[in-house]
Amino acid sequence: MRRVLAGEQELNVAFNEFLDAFYTDPDPVSRMARIAEEPAYLDDEVADALIGAAGEHLARRWRVGKPPRWTERKRRFLRKPWFPEGVDAEKPFMIAESPMAFRRRMLFVDAEPLRRLRMPHDERWYAHEQQRTGIDWRELEKPNP
Repeated sequence: MRRVLAGEQELNVAFNEFLDAFYTDPDPVSRMARIAEEPAYLDDEVADALIGAAGEHLARRWRVGKPPRWTERKRRFLRKPWFPEGVDAEKPFMIAESPMAFRRRMLFVDAEPLRRLRMPHDERWYAHEQQRTGIDWRELEKPNP
């Protein structure tokens, strides 16, 4: 966040780099350490809430420990609903699919909001992708005989 606050890096780039490092780290203790310390506030209500939701969601989704206390700070929550731009037709789905960490902050996103190419695949991911796309990735990932 230091580079974002200094104007040296865009938030989405820094956040994606963080997620890639989190997902490629095989050690749950090390993963928890990556989210243990509270990131600086960005003085952007939505960004600060998204960071809080991400910290809580990563801890719960990947079972690395109890969400850090900083994720419960009042500044990590919105007072009015937020949706990404251009999703008017998808709003009902986002309301239903948003993970709890996001929904309780009034952030309405898709079912896997922190999806990255390097994100490990688990049964929940396979089920979501099959429902979303109709593709059974487990079958496609099997080695050819």
